[in-house]
Amino acid sequence: MGSSLKVASVFGIEVRIHLSFLLLLAFFWFQSGTFQGVLFILILFLCVLLHEFGHAFAARAFGIKTRDITLYAIGGVARLNRIPDKPWQELLVAVAGPLVNVVIAAALIFVTHVTAGFQQFEQLESPRIELLEKVARANVFLVVFNLIPAFPMDGGRILRALLAMLMPYARATQIAAWIGQGLAVLFAIFGFLYSPLLIFIAFTVFVGAQQEVAMSRANRPSPP
Repeated sequence: MGSSLKVASVFGIEVRIHLSFLLLLAFFWFQSGTFQGVLFILILFLCVLLHEFGHAFAARAFGIKTRDITLYAIGGVARLNRIPDKPWQELLVAVAGPLVNVVIAAALIFVTHVTAGFQQFEQLESPRIELLEKVARANVFLVVFNLIPAFPMDGGRILRALLAMLMPYARATQIAAWIGQGLAVLFAIFGFLYSPLLIFIAFTVFVGAQQEVAMSRANRPSPP
């Protein structure tokens, strides 16, 4: 938290920006040299912020407060005061984030492909329309990426919630962590062959799985 800066408070939830996010903005500014490139990143992270508020509002419906939401270079994190008591509650909280991105993507696709159909054809290739299409595609990617069944992505929490309906919570967490770490190994292998970014993702997933197991042991919810 020492490397993050509070920028706002929305519905009693602190919104913070991590230093890595500012470094990412600087990187894109020097990389692209255009305002539009930076604007795309800002809009994308606004979508990430709304994604995290989806988690926060769903958790609030079950009486769980959100300490803060922090934007990092690799995405956002909403820190809840505690894990939901019931597996079905965690399932709804986990699904709420990607659902926000589904709504955003659907709205942008409607605006760019339906509304623009009533305008001049030349306007379909305007920078504004192209930007909206890029943001729509990015939101679709966020949905797919977050549904990967591995911690710390939402897919890992969805998998754990489903497993916890059939077995003890700690066991469900461990199995979900093993599945996630297996995927991390595959990411690392493909990363060495194709893209260093996959190696970074693999490391994040592997460590995230270990942290989730440790957290579940320290803060185990009541049985369903």
